[in-house]
Amino acid sequence: MFPIEYFLGLILIGVCAGFASGLLGVGGGFLIVPLQYFLLKYIGVEPDLAMLISLGTSLAIIIPTSISGAYRHSRTLDNIKRPGLRLGVFGIIGGAIGGFTASGLPSNVLEIIFGCLLLFVAVNNIININKEREDARIPFNLLSTGIIGLLVGFSSGLLGIGGGIFLIAILTSLLGFSMIEAIGTSSIFISLTAVGGFLSYMVSGWGVSTFPYSIGYVSVINFIFIACFSVPFASIGAKFAHRVPQKKLKIIFSVLVLYMALKMLGILP
Repeated sequence: MFPIEYFLGLILIGVCAGFASGLLGVGGGFLIVPLQYFLLKYIGVEPDLAMLISLGTSLAIIIPTSISGAYRHSRTLDNIKRPGLRLGVFGIIGGAIGGFTASGLPSNVLEIIFGCLLLFVAVNNIININKEREDARIPFNLLSTGIIGLLVGFSSGLLGIGGGIFLIAILTSLLGFSMIEAIGTSSIFISLTAVGGFLSYMVSGWGVSTFPYSIGYVSVINFIFIACFSVPFASIGAKFAHRVPQKKLKIIFSVLVLYMALKMLGILP
């Protein structure tokens, strides 16, 4: 039913997204969503369904992938568990709301939203590329935790990503976290917030999706092939993150996000 290059593409997505997830604390969704989307369109899936399958399946894959990275980070950083869990509780709620919202939007709208947000994150990181740590501009309390968790969680469910690309930018630029602290905290947050979005895509696509071997908008085939490689490579990426200078992490993060932003906006072929 599927050509061999489709399965090879899924494996490649798993390797790249898993390593990026552990290295950068982003869940890998910013790679999993667009790459799955392009791969599904390549085999003839119509764009709207391809986008929803990419979003829903991405969130399912992010859960075990980010847990793998979070475990590795928490063994080195003992100050990331509490903020990660606090943000994640609110992120679950936001993720569920975002997932249900996405099912009612056309694929071209989601592509533009996804691309613009990625572009903002990339520009913000490039501007602050030389800063090791910024002073906190807002206090990290229950109010700020709730607002940030809900908003980032909503973007996670809406766009099928873990939300790490947005959370890391917020933690480093507004809350005074170092890059490696933000990456570790984000890994914990992502493993929780993806659950809400994942469940909403299963429910909203139940009896609607016509993609083979899928539960709602979650493709079982895609999940198995990508997760089998993303989970171990997330652990490898997390191990590397503690050896790479923070400036280099920011450069890698910014280049990857900028490329995917321009790709989703149709600026790059």
